Amino acid sequence: PEVCLRLEVGPNAAVHSPLAVQNGFLHMLVRSYTAELFMSFLTNLGPFLEDEIIPEVIPMEIEVVDTKITLKDDSPRVYPTSPGPVPITLAVDHVTVKRRDDGVFYLTGEGSPKQEKPVSVLQEQKAPAECAWAAPGAGTRGLQLKELPELQRELQTMKIALAEANMDKARLLQEIRKYNPLFQL
Repeated sequence: PEVCLRLEVGPNAAVHSPLAVQNGFLHMLVRSYTAELFMSFLTNLGPFLEDEIIPEVIPMEIEVVDTKITLKDDSPRVYPTSPGPVPITLAVDHVTVKRRDDGVFYLTGEGSPKQEKPVSVLQEQKAPAECAWAAPGAGTRGLQLKELPELQRELQTMKIALAEANMDKARLLQEIRKYNPLFQL
């Protein structure tokens, strides 16, 4: 089969996580799957995924093995003589997406080290511990070593927010240029 789903709830699900006993554990395997999707299909999924209530965290593991997905742009052409956009093919050998009890999605690939990284992390999250801003004897000007991890987390959060804002800006500029190709900021 190309897609397999398994949902476990109850005491037997405790092997996956403590939260799985109450909320369940979802395991999904997608193997040897090939699909062609229109971009409008992906953009119109948003209203179905939005909800007014905060959903419960369901621990899960999604494995994608030997899969090809081709994305085709079906939006109206800006120039009638243009041959149109080239389809994008996404080929995946083996990727695992895990959602733990904390609600964070972790992405690992085949041959990845055992340490998993959150999907939302764009760059290395922490600087080495020896790289402290406070030097011995720096007085009141240096940062306390206790404050350093908190500041690093805050900096990482700001980097992620900046990256999201830049992606939104690029997306909006692309949308404007569809209707006015000569538009400049």
